[in-house]
Amino acid sequence: MPTVLQDGPYSFIFFSSDGGEPPHIHVKRDRKIAKFWLEPVELVNSHGFPKHELRRIARLVREHQQELLEAWHDYFGA
Repeated sequence: MPTVLQDGPYSFIFFSSDGGEPPHIHVKRDRKIAKFWLEPVELVNSHGFPKHELRRIARLVREHQQELLEAWHDYFGA
């Protein structure tokens, strides 16, 4: 479960078993987690985050989209 990025309380992670899916990122804080597709950035699912916080997290994913995509392709291959 590599951590790709840390931004404030949020950890941006991959699960090593995620390689068969389109590029995405899991964002974790405490016991909450959300999954976002990276192309285009879109919320897939969430457990525990309120809507206002998901909007903030989506902005962070968009801000770091290129970096997250590069990390995905470096980790899982092109």
